[in-house]
Amino acid sequence: MAQFKVEKLIGNRALSIETGRVARQADGAVLVQYGETIVLVTAVSASEEKGNVDFLPLTVDYREKTYAAGKFPGGFFKREGRPSQKEILTMRLIDRPIRPLFPDTYFREVQVMSIVLSADKENDPDILAMVGASAALSISSIPFSKPTGSVRVGQIEGKFIINPTHAELAQSSMDIVVSGTEDAVMMVEASAKEIPEEQMVDAIMFGHAAIKEIITLQHELIEKCGKEKQIVAPSMMNKELMEEVKQKYYTAIVEKNLTPGKGYRKEALDEILAAIINEYCVEGVENAPTPKEIKAIFETVETIVVREQIVSKGLRPDSRGLKDIRPITCEVGILPRVHGSALFTRGETQAIVVVTLGTTSDEQKVDGLEDEYSKKFMLDYNFPPFCVGETKPLRGPGRREIGHGALAERALAEVLPPPNKFPYTTRVVSDITESNGSSSMASVCGGTLALMDAGVPIKAPVAGIAMGLVKEENSVCILSDILGTEDHLGDMDFKVAGTAQGVTALQMDIKIAGITEKIMRDALAQAREGRLHILQELEKVIEKPREKISVYAPKIVQIKINPEKIGMIIGPGGKNIKKIQEETGAKIEIEDDGTVIISATLGESAEKAKTWIENMTKEVEVGKTYKGKVLSIKEYGAFVEIIPGHDGLVHISELSYEYVEKAGDVVEVGQEIMIKVIGIDDQKRVKLSRKAALKESEQPLTPKN
Repeated sequence: MAQFKVEKLIGNRALSIETGRVARQADGAVLVQYGETIVLVTAVSASEEKGNVDFLPLTVDYREKTYAAGKFPGGFFKREGRPSQKEILTMRLIDRPIRPLFPDTYFREVQVMSIVLSADKENDPDILAMVGASAALSISSIPFSKPTGSVRVGQIEGKFIINPTHAELAQSSMDIVVSGTEDAVMMVEASAKEIPEEQMVDAIMFGHAAIKEIITLQHELIEKCGKEKQIVAPSMMNKELMEEVKQKYYTAIVEKNLTPGKGYRKEALDEILAAIINEYCVEGVENAPTPKEIKAIFETVETIVVREQIVSKGLRPDSRGLKDIRPITCEVGILPRVHGSALFTRGETQAIVVVTLGTTSDEQKVDGLEDEYSKKFMLDYNFPPFCVGETKPLRGPGRREIGHGALAERALAEVLPPPNKFPYTTRVVSDITESNGSSSMASVCGGTLALMDAGVPIKAPVAGIAMGLVKEENSVCILSDILGTEDHLGDMDFKVAGTAQGVTALQMDIKIAGITEKIMRDALAQAREGRLHILQELEKVIEKPREKISVYAPKIVQIKINPEKIGMIIGPGGKNIKKIQEETGAKIEIEDDGTVIISATLGESAEKAKTWIENMTKEVEVGKTYKGKVLSIKEYGAFVEIIPGHDGLVHISELSYEYVEKAGDVVEVGQEIMIKVIGIDDQKRVKLSRKAALKESEQPLTPKN
């Protein structure tokens, strides 16, 4: 099989796409390289459709081989296990821009697999996997309509950067993944440090310019080796019957769609569906449609009706205007024993959000192709089946739950205080208890309330809103705070979270061929209006973080010491630190830079340990008087502890003005005495005097005084 390779400078590095070298039995396979990062991406379609399938069974997998970075897998078993969160999030990034570009009537199973073969720890392989998925599908016979390109956009000192390295991304004010076709943007996933909406769109369009270059590169490859596309059968839907159903039931569908309440609205529409089935699915009648066919026709008609009502009359299924936000209610402190809690309700979407504060030992260790690191903030999102009135087995978080949790986490992470100001490890859990609309944005709003209830000093409150779109030819309607129905029947799901100052997280998915720059700017501007309204509702309940954290949260004190004194605190074999922890009840963690983190259930325990460590690390001053404790008695004097960790010798001649035959005649072990530092020699040995200290206090020099 012939080999083909194309290459182009993208950003400041060469991007190459190669095919015909490996995985030659796949329908399409490419090796994508950027720097020294290489990803293998394959696309395979089943030869036949599965029975009774009326949707595209697309599966996307992405796996990072640890050998790619010269590492062994972590854990007991030295073999890659279940996908990590990073891998699952990348699978979603690959899936979202390509899924809308398959024909509506293509029902063969399609599998796109990406394997990271080499990782240079500078260039993230996720972008390469996204580009590779498009290239593999485009050169195959699978009916994928047009190539997509994907880039990451960063910003350093006001300048946009295409595909920043990991080091550059650490300095960047934004991290935006953009995917699109030659004509329009299809998908955006972003986190940002309160970036204004206009600047966000500028970054997206900057990324789209680079996307066009990547698509040009793919067209070169397609011209060299692209296969002829499969012929897709047209829709088998009876269009005459669909028009008949539309004419008969249009008004009824409009009326029933205005039924208040998600459950009641579904029941009302189900009544119409049952009536249509009863009318047309008559036993014994030749060529009578099946209930399944009628259901497909009904869903198509309902989509047409809902969209026409929105475009022609601005009438949404729940009778709201295009910009109206559903009623919001907020509560904080709803759970007595947790560290922070909130109940956020917007229409029929509701989340119970809880904050737990922990210590350094509670940080999450993350291992992958990059060096292992710790996370001090994490947000988990749970979507139990009862929240939508369904039953299904619980088998752990799915891709959707992990994706929604990551979006909410990014939205809130930007406003958290730095560790040197708030050393707690923070975990937020959002349990969705009702859902009809964006539950991820409800998690952001509830997360803000719960963090402030927990006393976490966030920079500013964050709110989130989901925007929708209905586009019919030249008519464009942007919808604020979309319902589940509007998400399902509309053309866009655009989630925007941020403070009053700017955007902190953004996620956009398009179901049509893409949207224009103007639509994007208008949607973000309308989202800002909605976000400011929601922020006002949040502030009615709690305006700022509580002054004190919960009494049930661990108390953490953080101090800084000279790194050279770390060994002194730890002591031989950990003797000193163990003693401090045992006697105070506090837990002590010491970092290499001299940061000491003290945690305890009781505040007084933490303060006691803090005082102990501060005394240990104090410098002994010549000429200063201390209250010391006699540690041992020798023939030539007594050793006295000045402060914890520091002791010195009181020579027998410095115990009293009178002649002292034995030191034990004047002092005894365990006795506390006043002593004065009279000198420190070159070997850091401290010389002490009891008589000098007693002279200052004008006490008589009596034995054992």
